[in-house]
Amino acid sequence: MTAPKRRRWLIALVVAGALAIAGVFGVVAGTLGGGREVAASAPRGTTGAQPAPGPVQAADLPPQPVQIPAGQPPGTVKLPQGGTAELVRKEVDRSGTLPVPDGVDEATWWGAGLDAPDGATVLAGHVNWKGSVGPFEELWESAADQPVTVVDDGGREYRYRVSEVVTVSKEELPARAAELFGQGGPHRLVLVTCGGRYVGGGLGYDENRIVVATPA
Repeated sequence: MTAPKRRRWLIALVVAGALAIAGVFGVVAGTLGGGREVAASAPRGTTGAQPAPGPVQAADLPPQPVQIPAGQPPGTVKLPQGGTAELVRKEVDRSGTLPVPDGVDEATWWGAGLDAPDGATVLAGHVNWKGSVGPFEELWESAADQPVTVVDDGGREYRYRVSEVVTVSKEELPARAAELFGQGGPHRLVLVTCGGRYVGGGLGYDENRIVVATPA
């Protein structure tokens, strides 16, 4: 985990050549989960003791229900089991990192547009943050053929079906980055979060959960 005063987890993208994304997508400076102590209601796919940021402790919190609105608002993704997150467009900064918003109700959107014929549209969200479990936690229960929908800011809906579910250690991720996150090949939606064993240090959680979905 990063220094206590820095609670912003980052995803790193290695840029090759003149701003051409090589597809190497490594997780640095912690995790996509805000650390907390593991209790019975800990996120699925996570293990290990985690220090809670600030005064919040897992034992103080009731289980976090997934909120499913009556209709899907513009600028959101609806995940395979119905949880939703607001999408925030982000780009790689000068340090080669892609920021992930604080909190569990927003997710970073990077890469191809939803109507692009090629390339990955990457959506990255926290598994948990300051004691709250996020909707991206449900990726640990995702399976092939489940639906995912994205509604853009103009209200247009894009429908996908899960085609692949991958758990990758953070050490292994760079070797598979071009395959999973590259901007070539057929268009696909790639959902990313963290989990596995909480090891702290520079890794935080030691795994990434990656769900790939193709246009329905």
